[in-house]
Amino acid sequence: MRIMTHYQKLLRVSTHGKSFHNITAKIEAIVAESGIETGLCSLFLRHTSASLVIQENADPDVLVDLANFMAKIVPEENHYIHDAEGPDDMPGHIRTVLTHTSEQIPINRGHLVLGTWQGIYVWEHRQQNNVRELVVHISG
Repeated sequence: MRIMTHYQKLLRVSTHGKSFHNITAKIEAIVAESGIETGLCSLFLRHTSASLVIQENADPDVLVDLANFMAKIVPEENHYIHDAEGPDDMPGHIRTVLTHTSEQIPINRGHLVLGTWQGIYVWEHRQQNNVRELVVHISG
């Protein structure tokens, strides 16, 4: 009988204003560190104004288009009631609601099972620099 193994680590990601941060290599390193060959990698971003997305990793124009699209559908000029931390406060929350704060990725032969053009990104929705915390939980 095989016993399920778990491994968990907190990853801190420094962001620099509104931007995408490719964390794929960092997550792959944590998977390797876990020693788990077959299983599931669960990611959870502990914030309400940043997102976790799996997206195109080859053409940076895709990320530019995504940011431009999000700026159009969630503008900062809408005079939201919640603006305690500035005009990008509530738009950051709305952008997070429209995206994700968690992802699950299969692991096979000790590696993430991502598509050729897929990368894992923390998407910062606020103007100021932040340190975002991501819980990486690996089971297998």
